[in-house]
Amino acid sequence: MAQVHEDVVWLKPGQLAERAGVAVSTLHYYESLGLITSRRTAGNRREYRRDTLRVLAFIRASQRVGISLDRISDALASLPDEGLPTKKDWARISRDWEDDLNERIDHLTALRDKFSNCIGCGCLSLKSCPYSNPDDILGADGKGARRIP
Repeated sequence: MAQVHEDVVWLKPGQLAERAGVAVSTLHYYESLGLITSRRTAGNRREYRRDTLRVLAFIRASQRVGISLDRISDALASLPDEGLPTKKDWARISRDWEDDLNERIDHLTALRDKFSNCIGCGCLSLKSCPYSNPDDILGADGKGARRIP
């Protein structure tokens, strides 16, 4: 891993990407969504502030637990414009997402438990499965996926 002296405030895209464990194209994508920002050098090259590493860590951790980029963007927009976010800022965001995360956990637990029964059943019928679609209640809403968020 490339070593960057702690006094360096601005990082080149390759340095930031390597340190954060993402591709440079991911940096550009996040920037296009307004999740991170860069400045341009006199040679029109991007540079990112070193503290962008914290933002990238937050984005990646949030995505790992299923938080959408839209919600991540809203959370980042709620942070102070000046200075680094505080522990209280991160705790507030965590509290805001707690109900949603608990709901996801409950949903995944139920899926896991029902899936175990389905493996034993072997019917593989989404139309008549008493676990995933009792009495074809999902079919009443029309064709296509109904439970994919």
